[in-house]
Amino acid sequence: MRQHIRFYVGDTLHHLSDLPPEMTLLDWLREQQSRTGTKEGCNEGDCGACTVLVGRLEQDRLVWRAVNACIHMVWMLDGAQLLTVEDLRTASGTLHPVQQAMVDEHGSQCGFCTPGFVMSMVALSTRADLAELEGTLDGERVINEALAGNLCRCTGYAPIVRAMKKAAAHCARNGEPISARQEELTARLRALQDGKTVELRSPKGRITLPASVDALATAYAQDPAAVLVAGGTDVGLWVTKRLRQLPHIIAVRSAQDLHNIHTRPDGALWIGAAVTYTEAMPHLLAHLPAAEQTLRRIGSTQVRNAATVCGNIGNASPIGDGPPIFMAAGAQLHLRCAGVRRVVPLEAFFLDYGKQDIQPGEFIEGVLVPPLAQGSVCAVYKVSKRFDQDISAVLGAFVLVMATDGTIQQARLAYGGMAGIPCRAKKAEAAMLGQPRTQATLRAAQAAIQEDFTPLSDMRASAWYRSTVAANLLARLFEPAPASSTEGMTTGAPTLQNWQELADG
Repeated sequence: MRQHIRFYVGDTLHHLSDLPPEMTLLDWLREQQSRTGTKEGCNEGDCGACTVLVGRLEQDRLVWRAVNACIHMVWMLDGAQLLTVEDLRTASGTLHPVQQAMVDEHGSQCGFCTPGFVMSMVALSTRADLAELEGTLDGERVINEALAGNLCRCTGYAPIVRAMKKAAAHCARNGEPISARQEELTARLRALQDGKTVELRSPKGRITLPASVDALATAYAQDPAAVLVAGGTDVGLWVTKRLRQLPHIIAVRSAQDLHNIHTRPDGALWIGAAVTYTEAMPHLLAHLPAAEQTLRRIGSTQVRNAATVCGNIGNASPIGDGPPIFMAAGAQLHLRCAGVRRVVPLEAFFLDYGKQDIQPGEFIEGVLVPPLAQGSVCAVYKVSKRFDQDISAVLGAFVLVMATDGTIQQARLAYGGMAGIPCRAKKAEAAMLGQPRTQATLRAAQAAIQEDFTPLSDMRASAWYRSTVAANLLARLFEPAPASSTEGMTTGAPTLQNWQELADG
């Protein structure tokens, strides 16, 4: 067992042992390292001004991820390489191609958000397939996704996007400076990987970084009052907004065997508790292609780089985007307490607002998503005020299994934002069973769904709006697929015509 964490910042190796559990990376950089280029904006992982670059070994390959330093705890850096905006310029004063492009394209005005933009852009510039994306529609999408987690109030995104394209073209032709050090930095990080559990104890609190799931199970069984932290995108706000102190944190992502994600011989997808949305994305897109557009809109790149799939389930938010998708797919949650394991259907895990079917010392080991049945019609629709990085007003995830005679054999209609927990619309499902996929069946299901939910009004949507949209998402589901597309492969809001039709009765 090791009693300190160790990581690189630039070319300096740090060893830390006396560390408050809730110390954020942003505060440590600014207050203890005088690296004030990393800015504090929203302090909740939304604006991106605090973006930094974290390099880790993933399957023995160095991968760079942009993360929000404001909700990233310092202890999460054990075994990692950190770069801030101060590390980009060379000793001779040469700017990184991204920085130079921002100067050339006038990508900065007040400059407060600029370091965060630059770090997100540098993360993108390290992609091995950057040259292949140049000038393509997919390249435009990738750039937009990379910048969706960074907000600028004065410059406007056009010059920043132009700067990214210019920097990408330069790096594709001449190489990217950080990637040029790949072998050196990979060897540096390999030397830090000792496979040991880390235990930090000080008057300020206790931090446990288990090296394995067995070590995690033991530590949590011994102290069920400890706080489990995976990506910290939710718990980080407990610290920055609620000013909570966390006397004992047990890390989830340090357990290497929880990073496992694979498709089983029966076609089911296993996602370990330490797998982030970014790591899971290619597997999820192959397994649930109809959810693609919604999955790409969960948080931002920085959030998806840190947030875990199982953490999104475990925090039991009624407006989390992941749970309804997995619920509609019939996912099962695998729980463990010490050496005892049990499996529960995902929908049975959520009991009431703030209450889950989980015992003291019990934690999520992973989630199993079965393959869709033959003849399934699947669709996922997210409705929010903004397209990128916004919390859903309503999210609907639907799977219909069609019989050979054209009737609906099985219906799973899962919603987020409609109740205190993500849950299925059981009465609407019952109205569909054994019925053909017709307008009469749709109207019966729309009437039934009004009895399934009594939503609340809040700052995101009124109860009337939520009820209206929930019913209209079923209309979207029942629309015939365009001849040029695949059934159920679309996502978005219902049409204005459908809204008006329901409003008119």
